[in-house]
Amino acid sequence: MADLEYKVIVGLEIHVHLRTATKMFCGCELAYGQQANSRVCPVCLGLPGALPVMNKKAFEYSVLAGLALNCEIAKFTKWDRKGYYYPDLPKNYQISQYDLPFSEHGYIEIPVEGPQAKKIRITRAHLEEDAGKNTHTSGNYSQVDLNRAGTPLLEIVTEPDMNSGAEVRAMAVELQRIVRYLGISEGDMQKGHMRFEPNINLAITKDGKEYRTPIAEIKNLNSFRALEASVNYEVVRQLDEFERTGKVMVEGSKTTRGWDDAGRQTVLQREKEEASDYRYFPDPDILPVVMTDEWLGEIRGRLCELPLKKQMRYVADYNLSEYDAGVLTGERANAEFFERVVEAGGEPKRVCNLLTQMGLKVANARDCGLAELGLKENDMAKLAKMIEGGDINASAGDRIMQEMMVSDKGPGKIARELNLIQKSDAGELEAFVEAVLAENEKAVEDVRNGGKKSKAARGFLLGQVMQKTKGQANPQVVNQILQEKLKSK
Repeated sequence: MADLEYKVIVGLEIHVHLRTATKMFCGCELAYGQQANSRVCPVCLGLPGALPVMNKKAFEYSVLAGLALNCEIAKFTKWDRKGYYYPDLPKNYQISQYDLPFSEHGYIEIPVEGPQAKKIRITRAHLEEDAGKNTHTSGNYSQVDLNRAGTPLLEIVTEPDMNSGAEVRAMAVELQRIVRYLGISEGDMQKGHMRFEPNINLAITKDGKEYRTPIAEIKNLNSFRALEASVNYEVVRQLDEFERTGKVMVEGSKTTRGWDDAGRQTVLQREKEEASDYRYFPDPDILPVVMTDEWLGEIRGRLCELPLKKQMRYVADYNLSEYDAGVLTGERANAEFFERVVEAGGEPKRVCNLLTQMGLKVANARDCGLAELGLKENDMAKLAKMIEGGDINASAGDRIMQEMMVSDKGPGKIARELNLIQKSDAGELEAFVEAVLAENEKAVEDVRNGGKKSKAARGFLLGQVMQKTKGQANPQVVNQILQEKLKSK
C-alpha cells in the first residue's frame, strides 16, 4: 500500500429538509417528534384519486439555495415519477426531478488550508419529496412512520472535486451554514434535516498506468464526524481491495454501503441501481413550473452575505483570526449581533473576545443566540471601550457582562457598584509600588541583575502590587512605574 500513488476522488449528494409549514405536495403539517402516522393524508399516503399540489414556498426556498450556490436557474422545469417499491414509499414512486432540474452548473467555495478557498462544482440541485422512515427497534419486525413522507427535500449533487475526508467535512459544514443563513432549513442533523451520501473512489498509479477503483456510495450519514470517518475508512478499504484483487471500475461495479458507527467501518448493502432501473417518466398530475424574470428577481432579493464571505471579511476588515471569524459567523444572528456592537463603537477584537469567550458560553448553555441574552448593543460597545481604555480588566468585563444579562443597568454603573474600576492614577499607584519594592529586595535584585530570573521576578512584583490593590490597579500603569523604578542604579 505504501508503494502506491493514489488520489482520493469524492463527490457528494446532500439532502436538505426545507423549513416549510406543510409538505411538498399536500397540506399536512411538518412537525418533528409527533405520534407516528399522525401527519398524513390521502395525498402523501398515495391513495387512489388524490391529487398533489406544489408547495410554492418550498420551490422558492430551493431557488434561493440555487442562487446562493451560483447555479443557473432554469426558466422551465417539470416533475417526474421515480418508480421503486419500498415500505416507506406508499405510492411506490417518488415525485422528483430528472432531466429538467430547476438549477444546474454552480459552485460553492469551502475553506481549506492556507489563505485561499477551494471551489467545489455543483452539478445540479433539484427538488423532490422525502420518503417515510422505517424503524427496527420493536422486536423481530419493522415499523413504518409516514409523517416524514412528502417532506420537501432539496437534493444537491456535486462534481467529484473533493480529495480528502477533511474537504468533504468542510463542504458539509459550509453548506449547513449556508442553508441556515438563508433561513430555508434548520440544518439539524439529529432531526434528519440534512443527510450526506459521499461517492468515493481512487485514482491509483501503478507501473506508470492509472487505475480507478469501483465507486462506493455511503448512504444516509447524519453527522460530520461519521461523514469524514466513512470517507477515510473507504480510502483504506479500497486501497487494500485493489492490492488484493486488482479490482477496477467497470460498468455496473458501483456499490452502496452503510456506515457502522460502532465498528467504525462501511458495510456492503447492495449493488447500485442505474437511472433506467427507476423508470422515470413525467408526472401527469403536476403542472411544470415556469420561472419569470420578475419572480426570480424577487427571490434573488432575499439573498444575504454568505458565511464564508462574511468570515473572510472579518479577517480582512477587523483583523480577527480565522478561528474567531469562523466562530462568530457560525450562525447568522450571532454575526449580525457582533456587527451591530461594532457599529455602535466597540473595538472589533475586544467585542469578539467578549462574545466568543463569555457570550457564546452562556448562549450555548441556554440554547439560544447572543441577541436573546438580554444584552444591548450600545452597552456592549461601552463595555468593550471600558476594557480597551483600561477602566476595567478583562475578568471584570466578563463579570459585568453577566450582570448585564439580568439587569437594565449600564456597564459603568455595574462596574462602580461592584467596585471593579481599575486604579490608573500614577501618583496613587506609585506608593503601592514603592512599598512592594521595599518588602521584596531579593526580587528587585534579580530584576536588576538580568538573566533567567529577571522576567519571573518582574512578574512576581507586579503580582504583589495587584494583591495590595485587591486587583484594582491598572497593570499597564503599574508596569510603567515598575520599569522606571527598577532601572539599574
